[in-house]
Amino acid sequence: MSRENVLLLKIAFFLSLLVSVCCLYEDQIGKFDWRRSFVGKLQDGFFDSVGNDLILMTSEEGVVAGLSAKTGDILWRQVLEKSPRGDIKHAAFYMDTQSVTPQSTLLTVSGQTPTLIRGWNPTEGFLMWEWSLTSHYPDRDDLWFSENLMLYHVIPFWDSHIELTQYYASTGQQLKPGSSKISAAWIKKGKCVLAVPFFVCAIETQVIGVNLISENGQIFSKTLLKPAQSAPRIIPGLRATILVNDEVINLEDSGFSLKMLPNSRWFVSEVENRQVFLQSVVEDKNLNILATDLSTGESLNDIGMTIPLPDALGTPTIKAVKCRRKTESQPLACRILLDTDDSSVILLQQGKIKWTREESLAHVVAVEMVDLPLSDAEGAIEDEFNSKDGDFFGAIARRLTTQVHQAKNIFLTVLGLGSLSTSSNVDLLVRDSFGLHKMIVILTSSGKLFGIDNISGKVHWTKFLPEIEKFTENQSMKLLVQRTAKHFPHPAQYAVIGKQRDSRNGIIYQFNPVTGEPIQNGFVHLSHGIQQVSVLNEEESGNFLRAILILDENNQAHVLPESGQNQADGMFLYTVKTTGEVTGYHIEATNKDIKSRLIWNLNLSGGSNAQVIQVAGKNPIEHVHSQGRVLSDRSVLYKYVNPNLIAIATFSLDAIHKYVINVHLIDVVSGYIVQSLTHRRAKGPLHMVHSENWLVYSYYNDKVRRTEITTIELYEGKIQTNSTVWSSLTTPPVPKIERQSYIIPANVFAMKETITEKGITNKDVLIGLSTGAIVEMPWALLDPRRPVTTTQNQAREEGVIPYIPELPLPSEQVINYNQSIARIRGIYTAPSGLESTCLVIAHGLDMFVTRVAPSKTFDLLKEDFDYFLISIVLLGLTVASYVVKHLASRKAIKQAWK
Repeated sequence: MSRENVLLLKIAFFLSLLVSVCCLYEDQIGKFDWRRSFVGKLQDGFFDSVGNDLILMTSEEGVVAGLSAKTGDILWRQVLEKSPRGDIKHAAFYMDTQSVTPQSTLLTVSGQTPTLIRGWNPTEGFLMWEWSLTSHYPDRDDLWFSENLMLYHVIPFWDSHIELTQYYASTGQQLKPGSSKISAAWIKKGKCVLAVPFFVCAIETQVIGVNLISENGQIFSKTLLKPAQSAPRIIPGLRATILVNDEVINLEDSGFSLKMLPNSRWFVSEVENRQVFLQSVVEDKNLNILATDLSTGESLNDIGMTIPLPDALGTPTIKAVKCRRKTESQPLACRILLDTDDSSVILLQQGKIKWTREESLAHVVAVEMVDLPLSDAEGAIEDEFNSKDGDFFGAIARRLTTQVHQAKNIFLTVLGLGSLSTSSNVDLLVRDSFGLHKMIVILTSSGKLFGIDNISGKVHWTKFLPEIEKFTENQSMKLLVQRTAKHFPHPAQYAVIGKQRDSRNGIIYQFNPVTGEPIQNGFVHLSHGIQQVSVLNEEESGNFLRAILILDENNQAHVLPESGQNQADGMFLYTVKTTGEVTGYHIEATNKDIKSRLIWNLNLSGGSNAQVIQVAGKNPIEHVHSQGRVLSDRSVLYKYVNPNLIAIATFSLDAIHKYVINVHLIDVVSGYIVQSLTHRRAKGPLHMVHSENWLVYSYYNDKVRRTEITTIELYEGKIQTNSTVWSSLTTPPVPKIERQSYIIPANVFAMKETITEKGITNKDVLIGLSTGAIVEMPWALLDPRRPVTTTQNQAREEGVIPYIPELPLPSEQVINYNQSIARIRGIYTAPSGLESTCLVIAHGLDMFVTRVAPSKTFDLLKEDFDYFLISIVLLGLTVASYVVKHLASRKAIKQAWK
């Protein structure tokens, strides 16, 4: 082969390696967005025994991770399957010294039918081995424990026997064929615990246990002085020991005694070949950790410590301890890993908090954004305009004083003796010109509040509310906006509403969302439960505060504060129960009395076992800019824009169609069912977005095994009934329904529409996928009016694309590019001061904050705008206009003299 042919082949080979890619400019990455990663509430923690500065942990979110002991950063993270398949039932860290090359392993047992047993490399986080086990009793409560490289599977058959199976941990090979059956007719559900290696039950005045790994099935029995009040408890890290009626019982007759402090939490760790009993107790905002040698009962002051505990942290629990000496002459240095009630993870080192991870942000239940307050200068201007005393000369004096102060600040800044901003706000938390800088207020499932800067991601304040908990298992706490930051000088006011811990009554916490400070002592304890809650539409005159309307369990209405009771008159309230019962109420209020009147009731279950799985209303701050849609014949099709319309989805089992999803559109003022849709052979997860005159929801089509998205649009017709005020009390028009379904080639985890201040910008639908991507789907692709067959007239219709069943997912529509978000749970959108820009917060195991512009940034100059060139052009045009004007006047004079 000639040299020319070889050169041509090389060129062709290198050209074949070139591919077309879509990407962001490097200077755009991280400029308008940021991401934070979490692991979830700590379940089990281990210090790497090899000597690496590594902390291994598993979380209740089904995550296995390795953290840096120096900084707390995530070195590696493995996200297991979704619950219940990814629920971690057992975790252990051990060193396999019997192999040719000793290797440390992190073992996890997760899921059920099949149960997956995995071994992870602790340094790199990769999977070393895996085996599965299919249980023959999927509905049974099973327990696991590991010892001496063996894994034990315990299945209790209540009131009968215990089945025990032993496996080699790394291979899954059974030590003995089949399972061992241990006769134990005394075991009762809810009264037993696994205290390795014993299975123990406390039944009335008897404590009975059996040694699971002994050959003869050793039985332990003891008589109590009084009946057991609850199931036995174990002390983490201590073998064969239980706690019954505050009495420590050792099942192996080891010679030690424990002195339990009241309200303390315990842990046992091995330090320098001796077992150390640690107790943690919080007193006077200090965390006291007391250490005792179990064998001698001696207090170990070099391990115990006292540190101040920040108010924003809950009561801690010890999860792991590691102590060592650099040399024999140096004192013992200990690291203690803590988990708190607010889901934070803390590392203590040498009597100080080395770092803290806010893992409660892995389970967000409510998000709101608040505008930042005005600067001092802007606040002074607002004071001038808000002055209503009519003092003309006083206004002039205030104006002159303000300008003198501004000139003074500029002069001092030029000399380097001062700053332009005299604001007392921390970190320049003041409102910007375009309304892009805001405070993110987040409420988590543990009852913790966060104030986070949406530009930098910095946590400005935190507040833990241990008194508040969620209403029910499926109904979380609520975060309500009572007053925004737009009413200077009144500060913004938000409220958290939930249920009092250990009580059925409601509780409200009111606070300033910018500073996190409580308002009027913060807590308001109610003497009744809460069935439904809403913020009133009208504000109180003078303070611009929106009162909270509460419907209690007895269908009685309450308003807080009571001064806003008049604003509740004429309001309509609705409740939706999981059983399918939907009820509407009318509120009648005066200065002295308020009551609710039942006006309608619906039962959506249809006599079957249908359960409500989703309720979607419209965003209360939404603005509808266009009331109609221009058709191909230039006529207008008016939208059915009913602000009282909600969508309720129910799921039921059917003998013929297996699964059935029904979607109902209901006017909650009149109880009128506007439309009902049925999807057979369909099941969840179902996600729904309701806005303007359209509804979008996703579901899993079990018949063809794929995820589908259905879109609905409602129109009044070509004649609009009322262009100014909507009333649900008059006979509503029957809307025309446009409906279409699409296939999306991914599993949907969350959906949300974009929103802007005036509603002029086009609306896109943000779709969170199982891959961790967030796709910005234009409404033109979801439009239910996309024609299947395109005619010449329909082709002229604005914004209509021919129908294609599959929705495209191009990479340029992924707003988080390569910043994948694990387990997306929700997406929150908020308007900015720019009409073109929408602020977006996506939360799950990760949190991602960015901004999107569905119609591009039509009201903002580009970053590379050439200000110098446009200034030169404007200056040249100005000079040219004066020159031309002079020449034109001279020419006119010459023409006049001719």
